[in-house]
Amino acid sequence: MSELTPRQIVIELDRYIVGQGAAKKAVAVAVRNRWRRQQLPPDLRDEVMPKNILMIGPTGVGKTEIARRLAALTKAPFLKVEASRYTEVGYHGRDVESIIRDLTEIAVQLVRAERLAEVRESAERAAEDRLLDILLPEPPRRVGLEAAGDRERHEAHREKMRGMLRGAELDERLVEISMEERPQAMMQAFSNQGFEEYGIDFQTMMGNLFPAKNVSRKLPVPEALKILQAQEAEKLLDRDKILREAVSRAENQGIVFIDEIDKIAVREGTQHGPDVSREGVQRDLLPIVEGATVMTRYGPVRSNHVLFISAGAFSIAKPSDLIPELQGRFPIRVELSPLGEADFLRILTEPKNALTRQYAATLKTEGVFVTFEKDALEEMAAFAARANATMQNIGARRLHTVLEKVLEEASFGAPDEVSGNLVVDRKYVQEKLKGLMEDEDLRRYIL
Repeated sequence: MSELTPRQIVIELDRYIVGQGAAKKAVAVAVRNRWRRQQLPPDLRDEVMPKNILMIGPTGVGKTEIARRLAALTKAPFLKVEASRYTEVGYHGRDVESIIRDLTEIAVQLVRAERLAEVRESAERAAEDRLLDILLPEPPRRVGLEAAGDRERHEAHREKMRGMLRGAELDERLVEISMEERPQAMMQAFSNQGFEEYGIDFQTMMGNLFPAKNVSRKLPVPEALKILQAQEAEKLLDRDKILREAVSRAENQGIVFIDEIDKIAVREGTQHGPDVSREGVQRDLLPIVEGATVMTRYGPVRSNHVLFISAGAFSIAKPSDLIPELQGRFPIRVELSPLGEADFLRILTEPKNALTRQYAATLKTEGVFVTFEKDALEEMAAFAARANATMQNIGARRLHTVLEKVLEEASFGAPDEVSGNLVVDRKYVQEKLKGLMEDEDLRRYIL
């Protein structure tokens, strides 16, 4: 994290997201400030709170993608939620404290995956040795000179079999291994819902009531090896250490992206019916965003230093329709601009994960080698811009629909009818979109 300066963060985001420089700068500074806070003396560190961000802009302009790429870049626990999913405590729905519980769960899975990657080589070696013990048991021990000869022959045979195992020459053989089996039907009937707020891990408690049984299974060598690797990896993990690190990472590096926050805004003069619940959700969000301690299955987790990024189109409601207290919890406001034809052309060509690269790589697996000419890209960008102007503006998501329509026949025909080189130029694009260009009613349904 120390090497990721705000400028470098923006450069990394530019590899995947076109435009929206103001939003990128805001999130880059917010993330860098978290590293800066960690360098402060302990007495001052707890006083520095994250500056939460409110992104305002239409759908499909990159709000979610900016937050998601940022989390991946910093290896931070990341949770995306829709504000409209939550209801005030007492109404039907999920209470907002589940945000922190879900974030903690993600942090545990993230840290666990990192630790598994660290012990993978050791686990693979140990699993390989266990499998060789099953395939070639040690001979009965003898004494004297014959015993030394037995050991040498056994080691030679063992190394020969190791080479066969690594060369996939034993893949057809069946071996019998012992593995744990839990009563899944019973476990799935129960969940932690409603128990986490008391700090109770209900599924672990049920697991103690219905312990796992050791059963023997005959499996092909490759499957058995995978199970043995998982067992050996579990032995090498320190669960308590993982949980401590995960809770710390959730508290100090966690990022929560609250989408559709405009859906819980209450317009002035309409405070009745469902609007009462919307305002209740806002009031329930307040302590979580400001800083609260939430009980989870892994113990208490504080949200004081979690970074909250909220977003909404605010096409009907306005940011000022949020209750003042919640507005104050998001001091940084960034407006994302709608995307036009020039932006669509850049999206089709510049990002590392550009749609054209994705489609070309996908069809290449079927022996179809797609080449997009510049005039074809310009035509698709112009068509997407016109479609957004005449219908609902869904931003860059329109390009998915356009490309699907352009390459529909190639995707369906490969590899039986379509193979080899496929050059997509302006004429090809116009031919595939011809009906949609001429018939506005048809365009409304298909695009």
